[in-house]
Formats: sequence, structure tokens, C-alpha cells
Amino acid sequence: MKTPASNGQRIAVFPGSFDPVTIGHASIVRRALPLFDRLVVAIGENSTKRYMFPLEQRLAWLKATFSNLPGVEAISFKGLTADLCVERGAKYIVRGLRNSTDHGSERSIALMNHALRGVETIFLPALPEHAHISSTIVRELIANKADVSAFVPDAVRLP
Repeated sequence: MKTPASNGQRIAVFPGSFDPVTIGHASIVRRALPLFDRLVVAIGENSTKRYMFPLEQRLAWLKATFSNLPGVEAISFKGLTADLCVERGAKYIVRGLRNSTDHGSERSIALMNHALRGVETIFLPALPEHAHISSTIVRELIANKADVSAFVPDAVRLP
């Protein structure tokens, strides 16, 4: 796979399902952005995974959430994150860590991405006020008709 010229830019990919995007995700993006010239927030399409929200809705929420940040691009992709990095000229993957369980699983993925395509992973710990927020928990709250407005960006409007 040929690496496109990145024109000397520091480009990173922040992959996830963002089902839905949370304030924790938004915090990671805002904190990572100063480290890079461009940050690609990328929804991975996984045909074996069931989602609460359709891809188009999740992508629209990402675009609206980061519309005021010119260095952020929201996209969807199929395939391996490491291959997306090569296609986009990104040498880095950004991942947020909420706890030691996240670290264990993310470390293995990071090592594999490095072995496959030489892509480095940058881990950012969640801020303490966001460490308890996950898309999984937010989906459970939504399924039980709880108010999740404190856990999702303003762009995420739910009935």
C-alpha cells in the first residue's frame, strides 16, 4: 500500500464506533488536536457489530460536534484502522483510556497496528469527570429512557 504525501503534516486518526459520540470522545479530540495538524475522527464500519444508531446519524453527530474545529475531519471507513492511516498519511492513532481494562485491550491493538503498518498509538487518559462515561453505558441509559444530555455533546439531539 502506497503512503500518500502528508506534506509534512502531523496527521492522526481517532477511530471508534461513536455509537453515540460522548463528551468523553469530544474531550479526547480537543485535547489531542494541539498535538497534530489534522485529526481524522473515523467511524469504523463493522458488519458483525450491532449499532443503536445508523452510520449516517453517527457521522452527522461527529461532523456537527467538531464543526468549529478546522483541524478535525469526520469520516467513516471500512477495513483496518492501520490501512486507513496509510491511506490518509497518518503516522499516529489517538485512543482515550478510561481505566486499566481499556489499557489492556488498547495496548494489544496498538502493538498490532505498529507491527502491521508502523503506526504509533498515542494514549490520552480520560479526564476524571469523564472516566465513567462510555457509549455502552449511554446506550443503556437511552434504552431505558433516561436523560443523557449531560453525557453527550450538544449536537447529539435525542427525543
